Amino acid sequence: MLDVEEVIEKLSKLSYKEALAYWIKSEKEEAEFYGKLAERARNLDLSESLVETFERLSKDSERHAKELTRLFRESYPKEPESDIPPIEVLSVLEEFERADQVGEVLRTAMESELIAMSAYRTLAEKVEDPKLKELYLKLAEVERTHYEALKREYERLGG
Repeated sequence: MLDVEEVIEKLSKLSYKEALAYWIKSEKEEAEFYGKLAERARNLDLSESLVETFERLSKDSERHAKELTRLFRESYPKEPESDIPPIEVLSVLEEFERADQVGEVLRTAMESELIAMSAYRTLAEKVEDPKLKELYLKLAEVERTHYEALKREYERLGG
């Protein structure tokens, strides 16, 4: 299991360049994660609304990764790299094999987004570099919007 405190500690020591690389990697992995959830939801014949939400979150994360990569390349000659695991991507796909598990999957994904949002807000308070502070506040806002989208789907299911 991911130790969020350990990840926060590692992230708090990153430079702006390293934090940007981390965010790019996180967005790419999150895009893949939500893409797989969309595919699984479609294969289980779940609501089109749920499939569309997962697809939208995947595309949103892909778009963020592309924008951030462009920003990174404008300032740094090397490709972005990070070995810190993303906070918000949890491995719930293995447990999502039946339609009746969708509520648990949504709850877990929502919890993951909340943990990430909280972690990024904590980081924004910890760091002194204004660019890093702004970066972490943006990350927190992205995770908040993801949480809200997931929550709407969860409520549609009667959660």
